[in-house]
Amino acid sequence: MRSKVVVGLMVALVAVGLVAGFAMAQAKGGEKLLCVSKQTLKGEETVASCLAKGERFAVVDNYGIVHILTPEEVELTKAFNPKAFETRAFGMKYQRLAPPLPPLPVSPEVQ
Repeated sequence: MRSKVVVGLMVALVAVGLVAGFAMAQAKGGEKLLCVSKQTLKGEETVASCLAKGERFAVVDNYGIVHILTPEEVELTKAFNPKAFETRAFGMKYQRLAPPLPPLPVSPEVQ
């Protein structure tokens, strides 16, 4: 009987740890939208204005994995998270100054 209680407590602790770790990872975020075609941008323009000029952007995660956005991906991202393109634009040279991508807006159906 006692072993079942101990196992139950251990499973509960592991579950709480996993949920807390996932929540912290979500809160931290850290992905950045960086210009790859004009690497010296330092926040002078918005991402949207750079895209209008034909600049190319990439999403860079916390581990340095780079995903260059195609025009289709840019349009889909605008549909899901328009605030991502209202941020200041930074090139790869100034990646440390770039803000993380804003989180997805909460849809009214979820509230």
